[in-house]
Parts: sequence; C-alpha cells; structure tokens
Amino acid sequence: MNRIDQTFATLRETNQKAFVAYVAAGDPDFETSLDILRSLADAGADIIELGLPFSDPLADGIVNQMAADRALKSGMTTIRSIELIRRFRETHQTAIVLFTYLNPVFTYGFEKFHTDAAAAGADGILLLDLPPDEAALNADLCGSHGLKRISLIAPTTPKERVKLLAEAAEGFIYALSRTGVTGAHGAPLANISEIVSAIKEHTDVPVCVGFGITTPDQAEMVARAADGVIVGSAIVKQVELNPERAAEAVVAFTAPLIAATKSVS
Repeated sequence: MNRIDQTFATLRETNQKAFVAYVAAGDPDFETSLDILRSLADAGADIIELGLPFSDPLADGIVNQMAADRALKSGMTTIRSIELIRRFRETHQTAIVLFTYLNPVFTYGFEKFHTDAAAAGADGILLLDLPPDEAALNADLCGSHGLKRISLIAPTTPKERVKLLAEAAEGFIYALSRTGVTGAHGAPLANISEIVSAIKEHTDVPVCVGFGITTPDQAEMVARAADGVIVGSAIVKQVELNPERAAEAVVAFTAPLIAATKSVS
C-alpha cells in the first residue's frame, strides 16, 4: 500500500488527524535539509510535503520564494532533490509528497521524473500548474507512474469543478483555507467545515486543509473540520530565521502544532 494511504488508514484506526509539514528541498543546504526532514518525522509529522526548488514559483509567497532561492544558491537541483528523498528513506518511512511546478518536471522528463522519484521513495505529487483535466488531454502528462496525484481545491473553485477534482483525487485533497499565494499573511477562513463538507460530498479521499495556519489554536480549529492540517510557510520561516540550528527551531515551532492537531478526535 502507498505510504499516504497507509498513513490515513492508521490514523483512522486510532481516530487521529494528520499533520502535514511543508519544507523546501535543500533549504538552506542539502545536509541541513535532510536533518530537518528527519527531525520533522521524529517529531510526529505524518506526511512531509517537499517543495522542489524552482526559480519562478508563482503560487508561493515571499517566504517560500526565498526558501527556493536559498536552496538553488546552495546548489540544489531536481536530481539532488530526488537524492535527498533517497537519503531520507535510509532512516525513515514517513510519507513524502512532492510540491512542484510542471517546468522542472517537464525539463527532467515527465515520465522519468515520476519513475525516479517513486523509486527514491516519494509517494505523491502536487503539480501546482497542471490541472488534472488538462493533463488528461495529453497522454505524456496524464500518468503518475507510482505517485499519488494530489488535487488542490480552493474556496473559490466552482461547485462543478469541485466535483470533478474530488472524484479524480488520490492520496488526499489539499483544500485551501483561503485564496492567495502561500504564506502566513492571513488566517484560515471561519467556514472551513463548510468547505470540507462540500468536497466530501463527492469523495471518500481524506481532505487536508492548509494556508495561513500558524498557531496551535488554528491547527486545532482546522483539525476539527478536516482530516488533516497542513503547515508550510510558518515552518519554512523558522529555517530562514535560524539557519545555524534550523532543525531544532523547526521542531520547537512545529511540536505544539502537532500536539494541537492530535488533540482532536
């Protein structure tokens, strides 16, 4: 069973919600990034979203943009990102979802990237600028080759499109708590439960909610409405502020959020 599916199956058995942590691959450098991944897994993160460094991350706010820039300047590449996953798999089995744009995947070779990433130990992929209905129009772009294709649904997504995306979803659905780019510049919307319920009308795939979650109270609120809580930019900010002790700072910040998520049954 794919690690994502196994993770949610285990969480259902124990009546717990998932905590999903986002970090940028190679931020601030390869070895520190590996230490951060291992530390997040040890701290209790259920799934790790690993952002592939890219020079033009249009859906990302300034925090994640700068993280990608730091990673690229440290020498991080798509090949090195796959190697990072391989190194992580030497010690940990926490599920990994790749968070990326089509450009670096297409440049690497779409099928080869998916095959190599899956072989290294990746479990899913969220291609931010490749809508699934558009991918279906091109045979070269519609296969996932062992990686679960994660769907993204926003509060403004039309109802008919929510149905389309939800019915085609794999692994879990990434539901945005608000509109905009990534970043901690806005709190989650108060109607999270309504957004999640509307999605769940069309699928049994778990729904995780992200964007703007920075405090334990917000994590608990989201966990009460969804199957999982996604925190990204607020974690990445800890790397920016504490480059010399990044893993320690990330765990210190993340531990209360994980605890709040797990407090909800």
